[in-house]
Amino acid sequence: MPIEIERKFLLAGDGWRPGVERSERIAQGYLVGAQAIRDGSARASVRVRRSGERAWLNIKAAQLGVARAEYEVPLPPGEADELLSTLCDGVLEKIRHYVTVDGMLFEIDEFLGANAGLLVAEIELPAVDAAFPRPAWLGREVSALGRYYNVNLIAHPYAQWSAAERDAADGDPVAC
Repeated sequence: MPIEIERKFLLAGDGWRPGVERSERIAQGYLVGAQAIRDGSARASVRVRRSGERAWLNIKAAQLGVARAEYEVPLPPGEADELLSTLCDGVLEKIRHYVTVDGMLFEIDEFLGANAGLLVAEIELPAVDAAFPRPAWLGREVSALGRYYNVNLIAHPYAQWSAAERDAADGDPVAC
């Protein structure tokens, strides 16, 4: 079973911007998403993602944490567009920036639309306890906070968060 080991962080500044190697716009939606996970009727999220001329279907275990089962299958871009426009309960848009620090890749998502203003850095690791660089712009870890998971940002976008939600460090709802 393929396992993704990924840690998520808020950003503590814009010092990452000069290191951007490339950026891409991404649109994604969920065929099985937050509500089914919250009410316990789903054990996985099922996501459609489109970026440029690439598209894929992603299935990820519905659990919090840094290590989760994940499967990805390529899709024809036209089929992804159909799924996004007809079967998804909303589409999340973001620009993903790629920044390498000490040989390790950080993916920094700059959210758009109702999630504008939210920036999250992710790093995939070979092991849960793997060491990784901590540049000055890397802020608080939010790997275990479900509200920062993309599936929840569609149902409860950043623009609707209260000040308490933006500042809270725990007590987060279920995520995927």
